[in-house]
Amino acid sequence: MPTTTRPALDFTPEQLHLPPAAGFTVRADFSAGEVSSDLGALVLSAVDRRIGLIDRLTGAIADSRDPRYITHPLRDLLTQRVFQIACGYEDGNDANALRHDPLFKLAAGRAPLDAEQALASGATFSRLEGAVRRSDIYRLAQALVEQFIAGYAEAPRTITLDLDHTDDATYGQQALSFYNHHYGHHCYLPLLVFEAHSGALVSAVLRPGKRPTGAENAMIMKRVLTVLRRHWPQTHILLRGDGHFSNPELMALIQADGNADFIFGLAGNPVLTRQAEGLMKNVRAHAALNRALAARGLRPAAAAVRHFGEFDYQARSWPRAFRVVLKAEVLTGSAITPAKDNQRYVVTSLRGPSPRTLYQQDYCGRGQAENLIKQVKSDLKSDRTSASSFLANFARLLLSAAAYVLHQQLRHLGLQGTPLATAQPKTVILALFKIAVRVKQYKDRVLLQLPSSCPLKGLLAQLCKRLYPAKRMRPMPASP
Repeated sequence: MPTTTRPALDFTPEQLHLPPAAGFTVRADFSAGEVSSDLGALVLSAVDRRIGLIDRLTGAIADSRDPRYITHPLRDLLTQRVFQIACGYEDGNDANALRHDPLFKLAAGRAPLDAEQALASGATFSRLEGAVRRSDIYRLAQALVEQFIAGYAEAPRTITLDLDHTDDATYGQQALSFYNHHYGHHCYLPLLVFEAHSGALVSAVLRPGKRPTGAENAMIMKRVLTVLRRHWPQTHILLRGDGHFSNPELMALIQADGNADFIFGLAGNPVLTRQAEGLMKNVRAHAALNRALAARGLRPAAAAVRHFGEFDYQARSWPRAFRVVLKAEVLTGSAITPAKDNQRYVVTSLRGPSPRTLYQQDYCGRGQAENLIKQVKSDLKSDRTSASSFLANFARLLLSAAAYVLHQQLRHLGLQGTPLATAQPKTVILALFKIAVRVKQYKDRVLLQLPSSCPLKGLLAQLCKRLYPAKRMRPMPASP
């Protein structure tokens, strides 16, 4: 028989009055204490068993609490917080309602229906975030890089790292929040690093809201490259980024590596404009000819005419001259709008690809990083940085980054070849994680009963086999 122990949940006593249907009056209450709506917590637990993320994060934080008074071990706290973020509960205060949820308790290794094994409250997480030190933050960021490396069975021949900043709006008195003229509000400006092919997150760094200097970019990437080189000394590393990263310090760091290259956007200046003028004249002539032929109906009108070229260029602060690829483009306009020059520049240490290939494929491919940032920021709410302490907000960013790692690994390990193979975290949360489950706890086992009409039966069966392959399946006793 199931155990009769019930968690001490704070149920609302009133009934909910709903519209009648099929000739019945409809009422609802909150008395089904053994039901959870978050099957995703157990899915994430299976992913973490495969990759060991929570253990890495736990090892990165020095727990200074007195062991005699610890109710919630550090590993349980990180499991609960990261899993809740990954399931769509981004605020620490959400734990006040979820600390009794049977599936979150089961995912953290606790008896699901034992009231004495409740999880941590929001106040506990507030204290945890406030207690992290600079050394803890450094080790947490390093643990994410180590987690990225662990995702490869062997050292890859080459990887491409996409670097990009994003605004994280602030509205209170957060430390190191500054007004950023480009974004038009006070914010942080965190840096996120992704591997381009897999979409795996490599590192996340919370920064003040001002534009980064070249020395700061180089300092951050030096730490990342040091960890990567410790494991992958022969892997070729290509760094991609926009004009924020075309700094002499970062260029010198990459050149000193010996087996790394870069592709960075480059802001225009009078010297580059003079270098590009010859090709721009040619493109303007082609654009004028195109407009004339289109006006006579001899050729379809083109929105733009573009050619590609290259030249060597060395800014005064650069360590040496590098290859600059030019996109010479003219927006052809219309009968009422004039043509407009739209040249763009990219600086690179690569010599092999043609100018067109290097710009359109190698450089423009970095746009995918913006989509990945949206997943971390919009789906997993990495911008919930409302604590007054900068280190506490840094910890929140890293926990959201860890939640992204779980989602990315879930797609890689369990969802390949399924309709959710490329789904964003929000889609996975709504389609796969939010499934009602009735929980029954017996003396030696836990039985989870899912809806008979669940539309993802086949996918869930396939997912469980991939994430937790059983050597020998024992039949489940029939439920009473």
